[in-house]
Amino acid sequence: MQQTRTAEQPDREAWSCRSVFILAAIGSAVGLGNIWRFPYVAYENGAGAFIIPYLFALLTAGIPLLFLDYAIGHKFRASAPLAFRRLHKRAEFIGWWQVGICFVIAAYYAVIVAWAVRYTFFSITRAWGDDPEGFLFTDFLRQQEGAAVGTSLVPGVAFPLILIWLAVLIALGLGIQRGIGRANKIFVPLLIVTFIVLVVRSLFLPGSIAGLNAFFTPDWNVLREPTVWIAAYGHIFFSVSVAFGIMVTYSSYLKRKTNLTGSGLVVGFANSGFEILAGVGVFAALGYMATLASVPVDEVVSGGIGLAFIAFPQIISAMPGGALFGVLFFGCLVFAGYTSLISLVQVVVAAVQEKLGISRVAAVVAVGTPMALVSLAFFPTTTGVNVLDVVDKFTNNLGIVGVALVSVVTLSWLLRRLPELQAHLNSVSTFQLGSPWIIFVSVLTPAVIGTMLVTELHTLLRDGYSGLPGGFVGTFGWALQAALIILAIIAATLPWRAQQTVFLSAAPSRNEVRQ
Repeated sequence: MQQTRTAEQPDREAWSCRSVFILAAIGSAVGLGNIWRFPYVAYENGAGAFIIPYLFALLTAGIPLLFLDYAIGHKFRASAPLAFRRLHKRAEFIGWWQVGICFVIAAYYAVIVAWAVRYTFFSITRAWGDDPEGFLFTDFLRQQEGAAVGTSLVPGVAFPLILIWLAVLIALGLGIQRGIGRANKIFVPLLIVTFIVLVVRSLFLPGSIAGLNAFFTPDWNVLREPTVWIAAYGHIFFSVSVAFGIMVTYSSYLKRKTNLTGSGLVVGFANSGFEILAGVGVFAALGYMATLASVPVDEVVSGGIGLAFIAFPQIISAMPGGALFGVLFFGCLVFAGYTSLISLVQVVVAAVQEKLGISRVAAVVAVGTPMALVSLAFFPTTTGVNVLDVVDKFTNNLGIVGVALVSVVTLSWLLRRLPELQAHLNSVSTFQLGSPWIIFVSVLTPAVIGTMLVTELHTLLRDGYSGLPGGFVGTFGWALQAALIILAIIAATLPWRAQQTVFLSAAPSRNEVRQ
């Protein structure tokens, strides 16, 4: 098919410079999981020895997939659905599947950011008292017993959640540069500085060395276990925001001549550097907690919500100057969550804007209103924690992994477009890619994520999830993920209303890219 210069909308927005894009990409990649997931995963999989499979996974999967997303977004200069359509008409549904995943993640992710906002202020008075766990689930979240779906809002969560959504939608409404770019220019450096202060404070706590020893002392025997390597790939895969539309969308706003592979290296290593820094800060604080309780560090280690909203409040209550430490810690969660949330919603906004041919503000309203309503309806309620838990588990472990597997297999083996995307990356980048990149993307990555997906499917089908009723898990787990695929296929069949300005099957020519 003849390629045309008018394939790109003439008034498409763009980042003002590469550094703003890098900050935005780092802001997306560095999220809540970097702070509360990586330290726990590393500790549970060999501690210091985990760094070896972690870095291997980063170099052979994380960064190569970043390059792949950058190539698709930059070459075809469109939202995820339109970019995949320009690859091939029948691939459009992959982009809409990614959009649906971002919609679902954003709906519950915003609620956790709202929790962090409240806990930033709770830290000042140590409102949780002597029972942080009871305070979290009973006093703050007001959770009911059993797995059900209720409509009783918890005002202490709903009100900050509304403010979070307003802040996100205002940033998106202002546009790529004035809104998203400016927000990341403010909040990403603020996150980094705040977290460095937090880590330095943690290092001077009594017992911090015991925590660091637990985090860094290697157990070399675990390197013989395949599950440890799978865990490393699994974490890297979720950590760098690849394969579900974010980096495709963000890179589509880059200028024609942009060093793509150089940007990917900066983003990948910056994200991993932050994770290791998070491990230092978290385990220094856990070492202090273990010292106070006169127990080994392994008895106080936890991850996820338990680490952030139960273990750290205990540390904050016990340490001198705990109020400041708490404000710093939960402030970091707010900053990291906010920039990641912006990137998730932008994937949906860009897709709707291009599909319907409407303005950015109209798309933000059309997308933001239902997203905020869904978020408010299901998660800041007296039954919201179980709903959040199931939706998060299935969306991350089945949805993201599934769409990633389908996309890399489609690009590598069905459409055979990797050489073309490699040529595009090399035409604008200083770090040139060779055949190893194609091997990593087309062979190693599908093998690893295919293993992850099959293992997870087998476990969930055999054991269910977390002892919750089958109907509850079936609705918010299996049925939701199936619905995302069905809706993606339907969306791909609908006409593009912006056809007068968007040539759906065309891409910028190689000569144009070099201009």
